[in-house]
Amino acid sequence: MNKIENRQEELEMGEGRSITEIKTSLEKLDGAVIYHVVKDLIGFILYMHQQIPSILQDLSDEFHALQIERKDLELISTQSEVKASSRRNQIGRMREVKQGLKRMEKLMNTLASLNTAIQLMLNESHNIEGVMLVLGSSPIRPQQVYEMFFSHGSFVAEHTIDYNKSKAAETLSRKAIRALVSDGAGSVSYAGPTKLFLLAKAPATFNLPLHFLPKRDFRYSKKIVPFKLCIKCKVREQDMDTSECCASSSSIGLPVATSNDSIWYVTAASITCFCITLYN
Repeated sequence: MNKIENRQEELEMGEGRSITEIKTSLEKLDGAVIYHVVKDLIGFILYMHQQIPSILQDLSDEFHALQIERKDLELISTQSEVKASSRRNQIGRMREVKQGLKRMEKLMNTLASLNTAIQLMLNESHNIEGVMLVLGSSPIRPQQVYEMFFSHGSFVAEHTIDYNKSKAAETLSRKAIRALVSDGAGSVSYAGPTKLFLLAKAPATFNLPLHFLPKRDFRYSKKIVPFKLCIKCKVREQDMDTSECCASSSSIGLPVATSNDSIWYVTAASITCFCITLYN
């Protein structure tokens, strides 16, 4: 297993913007690594900004447990030899389980759809330059912005991507989250529901119209100071310095992209949630 080495370095980018560099000894950032880092950052952002009551893994486990319990209760309800008092308890419990599932279902389905969209994106294009996570009412009116850019390292074409989470992906996710926490990410919460949008920076030839919509001249308010990460592979250290990564991240302020440029694509659906109350 490749050992990940992390070095953080903040560089001023003008307008108060800075970037945090994370170096890794991985020879390449494959689709599975990018997928899990992005997925974990989505969970971190939703939890730290109090849009969900617990981490996504706990929510997923709770949702799965409720689904299993509902099936068990449905099976028991078909049995004839059940005392009246037990049946009343089962009916009450079934009502509570269904209410819990209803509260969680929209969020879990949206997250599943977003995860599918990310995987399709990585299958479609092996040259995703960066990902932006925007918390707010719309992508152009954000409350918080998280940008992450990638130095992919040596290119290896992947016909099929194994999306099982590797130790390298888990370690890199932890380092990315720690870097954001050190920079003060998640220190601001909001007293109400908001939305989370995912944007990907990909070649203009990228085409997944059911999941991603092009934003050729995308900009957000200059008043927003984004959190920026640049994840670099060891083999690219000599070829790509931090200034190049910064140049990629600052491209949101450039004129309209040409057909040969990379542009931002926003997911067709957003995550909307706020403090789901789980059944205890």
